[in-house]
Amino acid sequence: MELDQITYSVIGAAILVHRALGLGLMESAYEECTAYELKSRGFFIERQKQIPLVYKGVKLDCCYRADMIVEKQVIVEFKCAAQIIPVHEAQMITYLKLTELPVGLILNFHAPVLKDGIKRLVNNFTPRASASPRLGG
Repeated sequence: MELDQITYSVIGAAILVHRALGLGLMESAYEECTAYELKSRGFFIERQKQIPLVYKGVKLDCCYRADMIVEKQVIVEFKCAAQIIPVHEAQMITYLKLTELPVGLILNFHAPVLKDGIKRLVNNFTPRASASPRLGG
């Protein structure tokens, strides 16, 4: 499936969840409901996926977790903040670099209209045939 199709579907599912639940819940509630929407549409998702840090050739399993990875291609981070701030973007850029995945979405469910709380970031990557071996699967 193409990246644009995946991101379009993730955003569509998130908008449905946002419309149904509104503002004020914890990130985990929006993540759970968005996961339900995506699974019901046949998407492969991984939740709270550990992202190892490789330091001097050693894989360290102590650092980061992506809220969701969809179709082993798109990282999705759920936020409930007044706005998406530079540290949220820096976190996503780090996740994209560590995983070598091409696209990340930050979804801020605190925005009154979800489309105003979406940030799409693209990794500076070279296309390859398979998913990153750093994700372990």
